[in-house]
Amino acid sequence: MTHPTLLVIAHGSRDPRHAATVHALTERVRAERPGLRVETAFLEFNAPSVPRVLERLAAQGADEVVALPLLLTRAFHAKTDIPSVLREARARLPRLHIRQADVLGPSPLLNATLERRLREAGVRPGDLPRTGLVLASAGSSDPEAIAVIAEIARELRHTGWCAVRPAFASALLPRTEDVVRELRAEGVERVAVTPYVIAPGRLPDRIAAGAEAAGADVLADVLGPAPELAQLLLNRFDEARVPVGASLSA
Repeated sequence: MTHPTLLVIAHGSRDPRHAATVHALTERVRAERPGLRVETAFLEFNAPSVPRVLERLAAQGADEVVALPLLLTRAFHAKTDIPSVLREARARLPRLHIRQADVLGPSPLLNATLERRLREAGVRPGDLPRTGLVLASAGSSDPEAIAVIAEIARELRHTGWCAVRPAFASALLPRTEDVVRELRAEGVERVAVTPYVIAPGRLPDRIAAGAEAAGADVLADVLGPAPELAQLLLNRFDEARVPVGASLSA
């Protein structure tokens, strides 16, 4: 019997920065847990595809795979696309035991990554009481995903920001630039924008353009291959391997 493989499933993008960031993150995961086999696959735009990687693993004698969606919320890709691809793979590869791990968010480790990126962008603890924060996500039409973003904004508000508002790059409003201007109109002295997005691409670029157009004081980087994010991937991998009803401390 082989050790389980962690298969990180990213969405994919025509922007080469997306795949480069995903690979940098999986490299950090490997460094954090030597001996764990970590593979990367994409739903679209990039290679290798999920079916191709699973077929290769089965041909190499792997018998257990934890498929981890590199997604921040449980929206369409987590609920429909990835389960469909994995069901088809299970039917074709019956000897390969494939588990689907949970999505990454919400998690205190994601909030810690947001805070890291804001610090790197120049935000200091003393700035928070006079700074409004725009939590800019990719956007979704899924009510569960929208509720998660709203809850994260509420959690961040309790860490000292004078205001925290969500914004979206697609699917629904408001846009980043609208929220920046709204905070300015309310008299907020400084405005910071933090993308709640893992890797660069079209939607993060839209967030950045909106922040610049509205004159935001600070624009943080995407989450990227942060150590907190790498640890979160390992946590989701471990949780997926725990039998239902058991606990990680058992």
